[in-house]
Amino acid sequence: MKGDELKKVVSEKYSQAALQARTGKSSCCEPTCCGGTEQVPAANPITSNLYAEVERRELPEAAFLASLGCGNPTALAQLKPGDVVLDLGSGGGIDVLLSAKRVGPTGNVFGLDMTDEMLALAQENQKKSGLQNVVFLKGEIESIPLPSKSVDVIISNCVINLSADKDQVLREAFRVLRPGGRLAVSDLVVRGKVPEAVRKNVEPWIGCIAGALEESEYRAKLLEVGFIDISLEPTRVYQAGDAREMPTKAGIDVDSMAQEVDGKFASEFIKATKPK
Repeated sequence: MKGDELKKVVSEKYSQAALQARTGKSSCCEPTCCGGTEQVPAANPITSNLYAEVERRELPEAAFLASLGCGNPTALAQLKPGDVVLDLGSGGGIDVLLSAKRVGPTGNVFGLDMTDEMLALAQENQKKSGLQNVVFLKGEIESIPLPSKSVDVIISNCVINLSADKDQVLREAFRVLRPGGRLAVSDLVVRGKVPEAVRKNVEPWIGCIAGALEESEYRAKLLEVGFIDISLEPTRVYQAGDAREMPTKAGIDVDSMAQEVDGKFASEFIKATKPK
């Protein structure tokens, strides 16, 4: 799928997710990822059970209903009071608002999203939360509308894998980070070689994995941009059982495909530092 086409598909999907969240429906139980039209009534193993109950009580429910993430970067990023944080692909604002609580009134959090519907929902959720140290920006993660060396920590939740130009995303992230700043993102990663046909067939199960990088590729791209202290830590490895629990397209041999998927895809917490 070409860059412009992929961007259009992703934008449409996230627009639908925002509209669903407004009606009180979870976005992880609706049409398949990457532009599919089939209904998937079962919970997606990627997007389910990512946030603790105490976090859910802190924020508007619509922020959680709109979440399409694969991890909980705010719980792992070790944010501290006074940090300036940027969330790439901020969606309904869940990770922005959780981060805003962690950095406190002396810190600031920017949420960047390209979808009008998600930005509108995020701003509504911010208003309901009462948090003042938050700014939502419209833009693309390949061209971040912030000055160079202006951010302490960049977070993201299952968004970088959706970009058709991940090198540019990482270059932009490196640019806006201050020296010593940190990248701390959750993303989908491929563990070992997976045939393209398998990737395509498992999309209804585990979301937009067509563009997910292998672990070694991700590490190499971070190194090429200039990051150091790179680590990739699995937070959830998807097994055959995850695939078997989800409805699929007619004609797919679920048991056979589940075995090919077993252990090959994971949500990982990816950390890297910009040198001082």
